Amino acid sequence: MYKGSTPMHVGMKVPPNKFRVLGIDPGFDRLGLAVVEGNPSKPILVWSECVEPAKGSAEDRLAAVFTAVSDALTEHAPQALSIETLFFSTNRKTAIAVGQARGAVLSAAGKHGVKVVEFSPQQVKLAVTGYGAADKKAVATMIPKLLTLPPKKRRLDDEFDAIAVALAGLSSQSFR
Repeated sequence: MYKGSTPMHVGMKVPPNKFRVLGIDPGFDRLGLAVVEGNPSKPILVWSECVEPAKGSAEDRLAAVFTAVSDALTEHAPQALSIETLFFSTNRKTAIAVGQARGAVLSAAGKHGVKVVEFSPQQVKLAVTGYGAADKKAVATMIPKLLTLPPKKRRLDDEFDAIAVALAGLSSQSFR
């Protein structure tokens, strides 16, 4: 934990008997964030968003990722953070940028004293659809069946992915 910091959820209003998780779909261009609470059989979406850091230097973009995660941790006071592990693709430049964004996310979690558990893409898909090799469309289709999504004009894939990661976190026993 960062020197001088205290866990942000201490003393914050989290309903009794409800576990709250911040799910993150890490990205350099777009960052998906979602907070779910409750239990795996009755999850509730508290909030979700897709943050698109302004184009600029890597330092500015990573600072925006750190700030977005820190703000979410402060405002929503989750007991835990779940994040998707890095999926290595053939594009090394993208993998490095996403790895840097993950570092900014993990740094924010450390500063706020929030426990982190990582899930592979297959584990997230399994938690949401029951099939570890499901495609993105199957995950996005299943999410509104698992919880109520408030009306919104448009959700990007990154936001759906963050909701799925949060649901995987809620169903995990690793946090408890």
